[in-house]
Amino acid sequence: MTNPKLNEKQRKFLRGLAHDLNVVVQTGAAGLSEAVLAEIDGALTAHELIKVRFIAAERSDRDAMIEHCCEQLDALLIQRVGHVATLFRRNAKKPKIELPKK
Repeated sequence: MTNPKLNEKQRKFLRGLAHDLNVVVQTGAAGLSEAVLAEIDGALTAHELIKVRFIAAERSDRDAMIEHCCEQLDALLIQRVGHVATLFRRNAKKPKIELPKK
């Protein structure tokens, strides 16, 4: 399943929904392990829109972890603020979030 491309109106809508969300997964000292990827995958399946805290000293390392996570889990990066990234992945079987029309 591939996520649809989102337009700016849809991204803005998702950023608004994510504003009050808490971080549900945090990477540890081991970085982006298989266990952390599995946890993020489960959270995306359950909620579609989540916040993840990526712990790394360098910004480039955080960017690489976020990119790897999105590629592995077929998720879209909605926004990133510091160490926290907001990720979205449509649940094909039971969509929870209705996006605005294009």
